[in-house]
Amino acid sequence: MQDRTSIINEINQLKKEKNAVILAHNYQRKEIQDIADFLGDSLGLSQEAVNQDADVIVFCGVDFMAESAAILSPEKTVLLPEKEAECPMAAMVDVDSLRQKKKEHPNAAVVCYVNTSAAVKAECDICCTSSNAVNIINSLKENDIIFVPDKNLAKYVSLNSTKNIIPWEGYCPTHHQILVGDILLMKEEHPNAEIIAHPECKEDVLDISDKVLSTTGMTNYAKSTNSKEMIIATETGILYRLKKENPDKIFYSGSEYAVCPNMKMTTLEGVLDSLKNMKHVISVPEEIRIKAMKSLERMLEVGRT
Repeated sequence: MQDRTSIINEINQLKKEKNAVILAHNYQRKEIQDIADFLGDSLGLSQEAVNQDADVIVFCGVDFMAESAAILSPEKTVLLPEKEAECPMAAMVDVDSLRQKKKEHPNAAVVCYVNTSAAVKAECDICCTSSNAVNIINSLKENDIIFVPDKNLAKYVSLNSTKNIIPWEGYCPTHHQILVGDILLMKEEHPNAEIIAHPECKEDVLDISDKVLSTTGMTNYAKSTNSKEMIIATETGILYRLKKENPDKIFYSGSEYAVCPNMKMTTLEGVLDSLKNMKHVISVPEEIRIKAMKSLERMLEVGRT
């Protein structure tokens, strides 16, 4: 069995040989974050893939993230090291069920969180992220909005918009592990700490939070704030990055149970095997890719206006 140093050395060698770049989500294992060329959220990493002069994209994340990279960079080979790394929330909405919902609300616009499959994106009018969801919703002319798949993000949007939000009954199981009682106990122990929550958390957690931010919002805020202590209500993997980038500040997990098992499937050995054997290649059928691309492009266009 190879030791960690030799695995990393071989990964770096294969990256050069194959003109590859490694992208890792903020929730990945710390050793995966350490070997990544870029860290970030799902959409930001996919956009980074577009900008890179690379032939191969190794996406250390879950299935829909690699699909997004394949949608935006069809000329590149996108690899997902662990093929079983699926997003359970994305799996809570399927094309047939969404089409039925659209029939029930024929005048509604359909907005999908980026945490959805390419096939679902292809059925939607526009995508959104956790950071721009409110702006995207408010930019639409329609009053009725079908929002898939995260009911918690839908609720957060509804509290910040006059639109009629029709939520899907999906959710992130990991963020559902974050309980308001645990946050309050942590606050008692650390009364000077700010509470920073991801909008995938339940409403009662958001209600007691000082800031509601995406993972990119969290990393940016941690650098800019004068606060020295923060309670972070999202998947625990981001704490490694926060501590690494802000050694003068203290970060506490909102819940020790907020661990996404699918995000943690990716290992150094898996990345090495992926590069060595070019697996697992993620591709999107062209008809679906073009339609899904439109929903992503429309979102990006709103961001430019």
